[in-house]
Amino acid sequence: MEITPGKNSGWQPAAMPSLTPHQKFWLFRPNALTGGLRQLGHVDLRVEREQVAALTASEAWMLARPARSSIWLREICMAIDGTDCVFARSFTPLPASHSLWKGIRGLRTRPLADMLYHDPQIVRSPFFVSRLQRRQPIYRSMQHHLGASCPEPSKILARCSVFWRLGQPLLVAEAFLPQFWRVAGAARP
Repeated sequence: MEITPGKNSGWQPAAMPSLTPHQKFWLFRPNALTGGLRQLGHVDLRVEREQVAALTASEAWMLARPARSSIWLREICMAIDGTDCVFARSFTPLPASHSLWKGIRGLRTRPLADMLYHDPQIVRSPFFVSRLQRRQPIYRSMQHHLGASCPEPSKILARCSVFWRLGQPLLVAEAFLPQFWRVAGAARP
C-alpha cells in the first residue's frame, strides 16, 4: 500500500540536500537497523514504554487510519557500548497487535527486527526522513524518556517506514541521536 506523508508531518520521501553521504547511508540503509548497529559495537535495548495509546493526527497517515484510533505503542532506546544512540517508536492498530502483529507485545528487550525479516508476507514501504521538529510525537516521547539528556530536535535525524502484513500496518520510526554519528564515524561506508 502506498502512503503519503501528512501535511506538516515533518516527514519527507527524499533526502534533504544538506545530508552527508554518511547520513544518507544510515537513513536509507535497507534491512534491519539493529544488524548495522551490531557491526559498530555491543547493542543494548531498553524498553521505555509499551502501552495502548491513541493514534495522533500527525501520525495517522503512517497507518492509513483515522486519528485517535487505538494503537499498540512500543518505544525503545538502543545503546552501543553504553552510549544511547537510537530512539525508536513503533506502533500498529490495536486489533492487529492481538492478531497479525501480536509478536510486538512479547518482544521485551529483543529488537523488533526479530519478527520483521523472516516472513515473506511482510512488505516494507519506502523510507521517509526528517530532521525532527519539537511538535513531532517521536520527539515529544524522546523528551519524556531522555529528560535533560534529550538533544534539541534540529540535531536529530530520523527515518520511518511501514511494514505491511496482509493489509495490516506496523510503523517503525528510528531517531539517530547526535552521539550515534560519533560512534558510527569510524565505520563509514
